[in-house]
Amino acid sequence: MRNRAVFAVAAILLLVVAPLVLSPFRLDLLGKYLCYAIVAVGISLAWGRGGMLTLGQGVFFGLGGYAMGMHLKLQDGELPDFMSWSGVEELPLLWKPFANPVFALAMVIVLPVLVATLLGLLVFRQRVRGAYFAVLSQALAAAFVILLIGQQGLTGGTNGLTNFQFFFGLDLYEDADRRILYLVTALVLGASYLSVRQLVRSRYGQLLVAIRDGEDRVRFLGYDPALVKTVAFAVSAGLAGIAGALFVPLVGLLSPANLGIVASLELLVGVAIGGRYSLAGAVAGALLFNYAKTIFSEQWPDGWLYVQGALFVAVMVWAPRGLAGLSHQFRDALSSRRKVEVQA
Repeated sequence: MRNRAVFAVAAILLLVVAPLVLSPFRLDLLGKYLCYAIVAVGISLAWGRGGMLTLGQGVFFGLGGYAMGMHLKLQDGELPDFMSWSGVEELPLLWKPFANPVFALAMVIVLPVLVATLLGLLVFRQRVRGAYFAVLSQALAAAFVILLIGQQGLTGGTNGLTNFQFFFGLDLYEDADRRILYLVTALVLGASYLSVRQLVRSRYGQLLVAIRDGEDRVRFLGYDPALVKTVAFAVSAGLAGIAGALFVPLVGLLSPANLGIVASLELLVGVAIGGRYSLAGAVAGALLFNYAKTIFSEQWPDGWLYVQGALFVAVMVWAPRGLAGLSHQFRDALSSRRKVEVQA
């Protein structure tokens, strides 16, 4: 009952209060934070429930974002502007299917899920886990960025995709239409949260936690841990792809800087601050971390990274389970104190 009340209050704040009280600029910033929160839901599933330290979510975020960005660029004309600057005279074959909106929307989810599924089956079958999996996913993010930068005429290089005019009939230069886009993002976040929460509470969610805590024992019981972990990894990738697709029209650009190792680490840090074992904590952590990043960068342009790092260190030292785990820590401390008093 308490969780429903909290969800209802959060929904009212995001869907009703925020559009009324925030300026268009601040509302766009909040919309960007909500995109990161969608990614955080997937990270909480894969890392918090499955024990998979995913340091390469920027790859899946970028796949969904580029799939959407390619479609939006093709809405503006025959040949994207950066291709003309790069000397490309004919639309590449890879781009042509993305002119179809149905195909583009499908690829927003299919591409990240497909890559995550192939990678998961390949890696988890070899029983790669822990730090080895984290390093592998981080290397994938680095390789993805290098590929994007090296294909100037195909991806826009370091500049990426920019200058979007329309998003499925919405004028991205009109405040009223951008408000609708924000509301769509908030609704997608709510649907993602509820769907993953239902998955976590199911028998599959219990099996995923069991694999996290004792993979070999679960294997001896006849289950296939590689398949179970791959599903969670694919779901988190699909959510990242959806978030990337919404990020593109909200922010108005997508470049390799939004997808690399640093960006992937920041997504993970937000979840760690909020609490990776709690879906609500992961969402709150992503919102808090990115809001703090904006405030610190506005107040201390030269030193905000140090403040951001200090915030992360403080949370990890005094709240290793994140802010959502503070109540559990308090109850544990209170219980231990009572036991000592009884024994005394």
